[in-house]
Amino acid sequence: MAASDASERAAERDEDRRLFVAYTISATLWLLLTTAVGLLLSFKFPYPDLATSPYLSFGRLRPIHTNGTFYGFASVALTGIAFYVVARASGRPLWAPKLAWAALWCFNIAALAGSVTLDLGINNGDQEYREWVWWVTLFFLAALVLSLIALVGTVARRAESDIYISNWYLCGAYIFTIILGITAILPWYQHGLGQVAVQGFYMHNAVGMWFTFLALGTLYYALPKLLNRPIYSYALGVLGFWTNLVFYPVIGAHHFEFSPLPWWFQTLAIVFSVGMLVPVVAGTANFALTIRGRWERVRRSYALPFLVVGVAYYFLGSSQGTVEALRSLQAVWHLTNFTVGHSHATMYGFITFVAWGGIYGLLPRVTGKEPNLLAAGLHFWLALLGVTLYVGSLSVGGTLQGLDWLHGDPFIASVEAASPFWVARAVGGSMMFVAHLCFAYNVYWMTLGRRAVHAATPAAAGAQPAR
Repeated sequence: MAASDASERAAERDEDRRLFVAYTISATLWLLLTTAVGLLLSFKFPYPDLATSPYLSFGRLRPIHTNGTFYGFASVALTGIAFYVVARASGRPLWAPKLAWAALWCFNIAALAGSVTLDLGINNGDQEYREWVWWVTLFFLAALVLSLIALVGTVARRAESDIYISNWYLCGAYIFTIILGITAILPWYQHGLGQVAVQGFYMHNAVGMWFTFLALGTLYYALPKLLNRPIYSYALGVLGFWTNLVFYPVIGAHHFEFSPLPWWFQTLAIVFSVGMLVPVVAGTANFALTIRGRWERVRRSYALPFLVVGVAYYFLGSSQGTVEALRSLQAVWHLTNFTVGHSHATMYGFITFVAWGGIYGLLPRVTGKEPNLLAAGLHFWLALLGVTLYVGSLSVGGTLQGLDWLHGDPFIASVEAASPFWVARAVGGSMMFVAHLCFAYNVYWMTLGRRAVHAATPAAAGAQPAR
């Protein structure tokens, strides 16, 4: 009987491993495809005559890039991590793994069908981050529902009575995003100012209540695990969870300041944007105090530096969003390239770096295979320098654009002012894409490649041996 139980547990662990591997490989393929599209787009600004086919036009490729990176790469990568984290934090194998496999199929069908329809010019209009037509969105919603059932079923069967804070964030991400997705496709909201309000609600919460919750859930598990010490404060984690839930859902309206939306609603969004400093400071302080005194361990790890950069960009990008919400600065930055830089500071500097750190830190535990350390180092530095150049150049160029508009200068003056920074953005984007190739190389060695021969796996990853 004992041998049978042990064999069953081993099979369950092997299923968890195969899920983690499949989600990571799938996400990596989408990362390469959609960021290659993004790289092409970055060169279209300094070279507007580049790739003029209708299928390669900016209007069609841009939503392929954004939706593909959001829902093909980041959603899939973080869901794979979420399945691993919830199972380990609950002390149980993932419940109903068949639902997790079905969710992976739904994620990929949605990303593939969405990319094809967008390139054919079939879309939901100019609704940023929800350009997919309704039937494509239904596949994504199905993936969320299936994932949530598997996660909640695992937490319900947890070994301990307490629910670890990472599981709060991870389950909360799916619950809120299902509500968000259903709201976004209800037909009676798709007209006039109602559509504007729902667009702000969806666009901002797709980042703040989906990706942010998934990334924070990853951090609350991976950071203490790799540092081999408990999180500094459970109470700060709970404070961050509930204040994020209170403040974030409203602030999407700050994208539509000076619009016909009610003035009081815009003001409320600004006030709540300032209130978001509470969960941001609470979370950042919690992570920083957990890291304190362990910098030598960070330096010797190939996973922890990604998580540290993710924490830094979490504070930078979120604080920047608060400042950007103020009307005096919105008057300068709205509709400029500054907002593009801001979105990459959060989605790339924060979300993507955390996803990479989670994969580098946790995947070797289930496969027993290491990344190539040189490739991991190149990945880190090319991605960090590339995104910093990207965000910095667009922040400066966007500010110059906005100031030209405020001064009433001819529109071409703002183009001439921003053009050198568009070249810098393309250079930064090129560095980022090469970093993605390094990451894909490492994913191969951590999943399908031979078993790594480096003896320093636990120390290098800041982790215990694979189990």
